Amino acid sequence: MGREFVDLFDRWAESYDETVHGVDEEYKEVFSNYDVILQAVANASGGTVVEFGVGTGNLTSVLKAKSLRVTGVEPSGKMRLIAMEKHPDVPIIEGDFLDYTSIEGGVDTFVSTYAFHHLTDTEKKTAAKRYFESLNCGGKVVFADTMFIDDTAKQRMIKQAEKQEFFNLAQDLRTEYYTTIPVLSEIFREAGFEVEFTSLNPYVWLMSAVKKTQ
Repeated sequence: MGREFVDLFDRWAESYDETVHGVDEEYKEVFSNYDVILQAVANASGGTVVEFGVGTGNLTSVLKAKSLRVTGVEPSGKMRLIAMEKHPDVPIIEGDFLDYTSIEGGVDTFVSTYAFHHLTDTEKKTAAKRYFESLNCGGKVVFADTMFIDDTAKQRMIKQAEKQEFFNLAQDLRTEYYTTIPVLSEIFREAGFEVEFTSLNPYVWLMSAVKKTQ
């Protein structure tokens, strides 16, 4: 359920904000247009929001600016502490994409950035089914994450990273559970969603999955 990456995020917590704002040259392109990506997720969201993988609370800030009711879910203890310091007015609970507390009154939007790839495709399928069951009528899932048009495109980006001597990035792309748009589209359509994808940078796409009415 992505918990195998918690130690990594505990170690990354103190420098995460610097990384996403382009200080680390190796990941600069992955996080290009970072503020635009956060805003795109917030703009597509509404109502009562559950944010998975809160991290240090950057997306939370943008969601709050839209006066949305946000509950954060974060498995990393160190990330969670930083986010709670930034947002003492937001409930930020320990949990993950598959293990989270039910929200009274239901959920209108599930959101996340740079995190859904920590689930295997099988786990993503389980998550999509649960989100469909949890969402209010007309609710949606709005995730921005690294994904690829197909496996050929993924392999091309790995080779490009190696050519640039970005070996940590290349290793991440190999070992984490980055999926393809056709696979993710099928997962959410089978769960009962209408799905759209928008490219936001060379790595990141915005997925908007709207719960179909019965």
